[in-house]
Amino acid sequence: MSKLIMWNIITLDGYFDGEKNWELPFHELVWNSEMERFCLEQLNATSYLVFGRTTYEGMAEYWKTAAGKIADFMNNLPKIVCSRTLTSADWNNSILLKENVADEIATLKGRSNKDIYVFGSANLSETLIRENLFDEYRIGIAPVITGKGRYLFPKGLPDKKLSLISSQPLMTGGIILKYKSINA
Repeated sequence: MSKLIMWNIITLDGYFDGEKNWELPFHELVWNSEMERFCLEQLNATSYLVFGRTTYEGMAEYWKTAAGKIADFMNNLPKIVCSRTLTSADWNNSILLKENVADEIATLKGRSNKDIYVFGSANLSETLIRENLFDEYRIGIAPVITGKGRYLFPKGLPDKKLSLISSQPLMTGGIILKYKSINA
């Protein structure tokens, strides 16, 4: 059985996005060859990428025309987009899920031979947290306090007990934290 893993980069004060969608200048604060290696390792161990609609649309727009090793993974890996409003998913190797998202993701975990990653996708992630489907949380923290934006973990989520797997300081001053869900 594969693991369902959340991967996000946030600011030190907990924002994963700016006040507008795709307002992510803090990503540049942690991006370097070290982070690129980390991302390539993750992508190499991935069977599916899972996105909510907003993240899917932004990722598709960017990666369809990008070049390089990460772009090759992003464009070729199978992708699941969870949306009640989209009518099609035209990014290469994309499958649209409109109903029973939690059940479908749970089934996918049982069938996959590699890990499944959710990038961004705060609304979808909230659903998956509530359904207790995440096995691991990987959070990159950018060394900045922005004081505004959209929190990755909104108020009102149920308690989740986590166990630290590892912490990896980055040359940029950021850090990657890996937590295992204790009650998954």
